[in-house]
Amino acid sequence: MWQDLSLMDLRQLQAFLAVIEHGGFTAAARATHTVQSNISTHVARLERELDVILIDRATGQPTQEGDAVATRARRIQNELAALEADVSSLQGSPRGTVRIGVIGTTARWITPLLVHRLAQTAPDVDLVVIDATTTTQVLRLLDGELDLGIVALPVDDTDINSIPLFTEEHVLIAPTDHPLASADQPIALTDLTSYPLLLAAPGTTFRSEIDEAFRQAGARPKAKVEVDGLRLLASLSFSGFGLAIVPATAAPGWVGGDWVRLSTQGLGRRTVGLATRRKGMLSVATEAVATAVRHCVNADAVHHDGVDPFNA
Repeated sequence: MWQDLSLMDLRQLQAFLAVIEHGGFTAAARATHTVQSNISTHVARLERELDVILIDRATGQPTQEGDAVATRARRIQNELAALEADVSSLQGSPRGTVRIGVIGTTARWITPLLVHRLAQTAPDVDLVVIDATTTTQVLRLLDGELDLGIVALPVDDTDINSIPLFTEEHVLIAPTDHPLASADQPIALTDLTSYPLLLAAPGTTFRSEIDEAFRQAGARPKAKVEVDGLRLLASLSFSGFGLAIVPATAAPGWVGGDWVRLSTQGLGRRTVGLATRRKGMLSVATEAVATAVRHCVNADAVHHDGVDPFNA
């Protein structure tokens, strides 16, 4: 087996990944500017050396073994790209492509700051920002499709490392014509049970935190609508659709509209952190982006009500 594996070359892995990523042998050949017979030959040789079928020829989809090989192959590609970038970085500033995922509410705040910071500290780094949920980011980190992730903590996966960046309040926002909009005292969670709320979707970390806060208050929230996307949730409230519970970064003061942030009792906070794969070493460029993220959070959080950095 080991003798067979020593014959494996990068062209076989690249051809195999191209078939998966482009949905077939013909599309892979077109995308890699070669002929289909080359792609087929490389994949077939890889299958012979591993003694498994990697692509189901009837469906064009990877087999279970193919999925496992694809995960490893992507990591190999990433490590080779990082190696090249690290060597280039020794001759000057950090360089290379870094793919960072960011949860939506934080993305709106941190992305402009991060781009500006990198232009000053690492101008040769190409940044790719992906707006994605924590769950999606974890999967893409594990698959090697992301280098970094800004996620809601905790992340319950032993293959992911994370450090906290900041905590933020869970806040209640309301259209200005809502009966509670003029409340001059903090609103208890038990008082909210009389009103249908715009809530995060069940099963999300944020919704679980809200449900737990209500449970501790001896109450249950009443949902008007449940939304898988906190920015959309806030936008609905900004547009007059009703009361919403969102993280502080989803309701920054500079957003226009007829809405107010209300003082509440017992809603709690959430923690947002920076996540990486446990296995493998971060490239110089990825380290530069991670440092820039921490700097941006620590320097700018003071300007946002309800946001407190960890000074990570």
